[in-house]
Amino acid sequence: MSQSEQPLKILFAAAEAAPFAKTGGLGEVVGDLPRYLQRMGHDVRVVLPRYYSIDPDRYDLKLLPGSLVVPMGIIGEMYCGVWEGRLPKSEVPVYFLEHDGLYGRDGIYGVDNVAFMDNDNRYVFLSKAALELPKLLGWQPDILHAHDWHTAAVPLLLNTSYRTDPLVGNAASILTIHNMQYQGVFYPGLMEVLDVGWDQFTFLGLEKDDQVNLLKGGIYQATLLNTVSQGYAREIQTAAFGWGLEGVLRERSADLYGILNGVDYEEWNPASDHYLPANYGSDDFSGKAVCKRALQRRFGLPEVDVPLFGVVSRMVAQKGTDLLAEAIHEMLKLDIQLVVVGTGEPWAHFFFGGMAHRHPEQVGCFIGYDNALAHLVEAGSDFFLMPSAFEPCGLNQMYSLAYGTPPLVRATGGLDDSVENFNEAELTGDGFKFWSHTAAALFDTVGWATWTYYNNQPGLAALRRNGMAKRFTWEAAAQAYDQLYRQALRSKRGV
Repeated sequence: MSQSEQPLKILFAAAEAAPFAKTGGLGEVVGDLPRYLQRMGHDVRVVLPRYYSIDPDRYDLKLLPGSLVVPMGIIGEMYCGVWEGRLPKSEVPVYFLEHDGLYGRDGIYGVDNVAFMDNDNRYVFLSKAALELPKLLGWQPDILHAHDWHTAAVPLLLNTSYRTDPLVGNAASILTIHNMQYQGVFYPGLMEVLDVGWDQFTFLGLEKDDQVNLLKGGIYQATLLNTVSQGYAREIQTAAFGWGLEGVLRERSADLYGILNGVDYEEWNPASDHYLPANYGSDDFSGKAVCKRALQRRFGLPEVDVPLFGVVSRMVAQKGTDLLAEAIHEMLKLDIQLVVVGTGEPWAHFFFGGMAHRHPEQVGCFIGYDNALAHLVEAGSDFFLMPSAFEPCGLNQMYSLAYGTPPLVRATGGLDDSVENFNEAELTGDGFKFWSHTAAALFDTVGWATWTYYNNQPGLAALRRNGMAKRFTWEAAAQAYDQLYRQALRSKRGV
């Protein structure tokens, strides 16, 4: 077997992995990608904290014998237990770090949009524990795959404190950036916990604006970098999307790749989706009409034939929630309905809840997340709204395409990469795009979709069919990561 075919040993270190802990796309990727890498023959394992919400009995976790000793610099050595489980629908081992002082609390990163004060120590601990874990397992990884700022210290530690470690010192590192906005910025004293030497606290290292920036350190130190779409890989090298680190990313542009996330079509398939009152496919949309009526009933909306726009989103500025709030009054002057499902900033809860109360025949609102309802929104809506300010990849537009629900998106990042704008003359495309990040542009595009619904039935049918014919598979993403891992190993080991 040639070196390019040899199976690899890969350790994912992340703050989230679905279904155990998830706030967004990061959790989806870490919950899905390892399964497909394992199917390719790789030995893939995942390490993450055991937050209180992760019940060992529910997930059939087993406590491993012994404990993990984690050196935390000036704090001293800390100890944690390790539970072992499996990613669902796979044999991928998942190791959960048990430490009540750090993870034994409600919430992942904070509570009520307020971050925990000790998130610096919580995720430096995770990064160091990921490098110590192979000792407990007697296992030598080839690749350490870190995700976002929470484990961005892994490449830094690998190149400093663990450079000569017999188990991990020869491993290559990948840092995947899921969202540039969050960088892990903390006070300089964190250097004493990292314990990598103050010579790393420089403009060409961890230091930014006299603070420790963990993501910056990881970007400089990782063998290779990637983000979750080719469009976002280009965008984050600009001032508009780089959040102050665009210069660092431009320095490493030769080592930065974009790999679009995939979709689990076993879960997101309208022909077999058990959450739906009726299933359907691209050859027969009668089941979609049943789902639309069920969605209207769920929100107490009149069961009439008007275009129904759906939203399932975190209610934050990144997702364009402010644009939707600004445009909604003009949108409701059109003959449309709108359902909004999500949670996020408190003002948005009150605003959209209030809109549903004042316009009960046009607006439905559910504050929170309900997986079954999310599936029904994808199936029962005529169009799906994603007016994001920026979107590293996005998954809901991919789900919408699969469900024959043309997405209406701002052309940024993964949204631009995955949605093709409707061409009325050629009947090509699978969604509607706008470029300007304004409420006016959003309203105009909603108007275009509404006109299409009422006046261009062949166009609407083509949009649905075109979208349902598209596929964004994890198999393709896993192949791309396989190539990235092998390139990182060649770079690290010079072979």
